[in-house]
Amino acid sequence: MRLSRLGWEATVTQPSRDSQICDLFVIGGGINGCGIARDAAGRGLSVTLAEMNDLASATSSASTKLFHGGLRYLEYFEFRLVREALVERETLLKAMPHISWPMRFVLPYHGDMRFDSDTPTSKLLRTVMPWMKGRRPAWLIRMGLFLYDHLGGRKMLPATTAIDLRRAPEGAPLKDKFEKAYEYSDCWVEDSRLVVLNARDAEARGATILLRTEVVSAERADGLWEITVRDTASGDSRKLRARMLVNAGGPWVGDLIRSRIRLNSREDVRLVRGSHIVTRKLYDHDKCYFFQGTDGRIIFAIPYEQDFTLIGTTDLDHPDPSQRPVCTEAEQDYLCAFASDYFRRPVTRDDIVWSYSGVRPLYDDGASSATAATRDYTLKVDTHGGAPVLNVFGGKITTYRRLAESAMEKIAAHFPDLPGDWTAGVPLPGGDFPVEGVADLTARLRGDYAFLTDFWARRLVRAYGTEAWNVLGEAAQKDDLGREFGATLTAREIEWLMDREYARTAEDVVWRRNKLGLRLSEEEVSALDAWMARRRTTTAPAAAE
Repeated sequence: MRLSRLGWEATVTQPSRDSQICDLFVIGGGINGCGIARDAAGRGLSVTLAEMNDLASATSSASTKLFHGGLRYLEYFEFRLVREALVERETLLKAMPHISWPMRFVLPYHGDMRFDSDTPTSKLLRTVMPWMKGRRPAWLIRMGLFLYDHLGGRKMLPATTAIDLRRAPEGAPLKDKFEKAYEYSDCWVEDSRLVVLNARDAEARGATILLRTEVVSAERADGLWEITVRDTASGDSRKLRARMLVNAGGPWVGDLIRSRIRLNSREDVRLVRGSHIVTRKLYDHDKCYFFQGTDGRIIFAIPYEQDFTLIGTTDLDHPDPSQRPVCTEAEQDYLCAFASDYFRRPVTRDDIVWSYSGVRPLYDDGASSATAATRDYTLKVDTHGGAPVLNVFGGKITTYRRLAESAMEKIAAHFPDLPGDWTAGVPLPGGDFPVEGVADLTARLRGDYAFLTDFWARRLVRAYGTEAWNVLGEAAQKDDLGREFGATLTAREIEWLMDREYARTAEDVVWRRNKLGLRLSEEEVSALDAWMARRRTTTAPAAAE
């Protein structure tokens, strides 16, 4: 075992031979890059990962935050993708019960619903049953949910049930015309924390994590990759060498291929913007809604951060990765109108407290619309000219671990005698407790730290799991945790995030390590940022033990 400076024990195999040359250089600090880095480091490869910003600073912190099979993908006959994702839900749930948990999804239905859909299922239905054009009949939905229940070998999550919305509390927020619904299972995940924990575990297993480090160029030389990187804060550049390159640049994967790695490749991504709105809490129960739109699309309405509701997502082409994605006013209006078709009380822009948008780097399969573009991943190895490079296209957060395993299958061809798959069920930092153990863990934490409120204790357990005790240390009272910045965020926790979780700015903390930006004022966030800036100039991270 090895205890890294990040305070997490991990089994480390024999390191690679030449310390001046790493085996694998990974570009991109999103979930795919960090997942591959973790898997590779756990098999004994020497790994360096470079991210030009913070971890999860792009797509991986802008998801709908679900581990799900993708019910709607069944209409596109994406059975392999759905099955793999369904199996993964429970595998991932067991490895990170602090940041992922089961949720129930309510799918309202009434017979007059009409949809402008052009999916393969819709085409088949109107060919065989022309009178069904524009409909998604109840039997079709039930058949899809039956497949959803059984494709993935479900063991822990409850099966689909029918609900009478006229009597069930789930019907109270909805319009009276919705009398029937189906309820099925999927899982929530704290997406940006998932990335951070994978990076921490990768580093605990020997990987080097370089943040705010831009890859300027990568060139083949003498059978190796020579990579020029630049520190985005200081502007200093240096050269690193690696035996293999992994391009997990997310929205920038195509740009990296063309302008940094300079490959002659036909492969490319289709950039699809997905936007979400967060509103004040729209209903009181803890279940999610799955809404079907007349345009053939779907959105979710999800309980969020205890006091809010998350609604999304949109699907729009986004041609330029350098253009920062934002949830436009048109997208906000679209999501409000979509939700208002279902909710008894109309959702308006006045209800919105925050919005966010991310760009999905989908494999360009020539689909006719952004909605129809495949969510499956594609991995391509290029060996022309010497040292190999693996380019990662597409993927969804639910299948990140399986994507990493698939990537390792291709990487293993260039590193003989690597150990086999190992990550299934292996806990991430703080996740070493039973799936059903959150309530007990929260009660134990409150028992050991009597000054914690229910909200505070639950927030810490949901963020740090069993490491919550490490965050709080020997504090006997609230004042022992140092300055409070608002919403239960203290100096002690910020020190942990800076020293153990790579946080550098207030934005890193309040939008990616947690979502306390929803509760803090601009003045409080500015004060936090100033405090962190001062600490950066006076305190260096703890040395590796």
